[in-house]
Amino acid sequence: ICKFRPAIENQGSSNRKPAAEEMRVCLPFVLTEIEIIRPKVIIALGATAAEGLGIPGSVSRNRGRLHSIMDIPLVVTYHPSYLLRQEQEGRGIEAKRQSWEDILLAMETAGLPITDKQRGYFKGR
Repeated sequence: ICKFRPAIENQGSSNRKPAAEEMRVCLPFVLTEIEIIRPKVIIALGATAAEGLGIPGSVSRNRGRLHSIMDIPLVVTYHPSYLLRQEQEGRGIEAKRQSWEDILLAMETAGLPITDKQRGYFKGR
């Protein structure tokens, strides 16, 4: 959602969420890319991506259903770093299952085939 994030004073080497102003400045570029590409579906990875595309609230509240931007379906799901943190805390399978369900929703929306094996991947886990 943000094309660049300049380092800020005392940031160190850690990652940081883009500031609202940084997202606002980059949004016209992102929207132009979406307009040019016209994807069948967009997947927003994490709350920052969703927020930057105009979908407020938590990922857990917004995942599992379709949203829309520029008349293009949009699916919100967990950011990979969240999945890694959940794995470290012993809650990885549930978060991964939920993300996989979101990916299946995106695939269905895009008209991609889904096998029984894909649909049942997390059954019984």
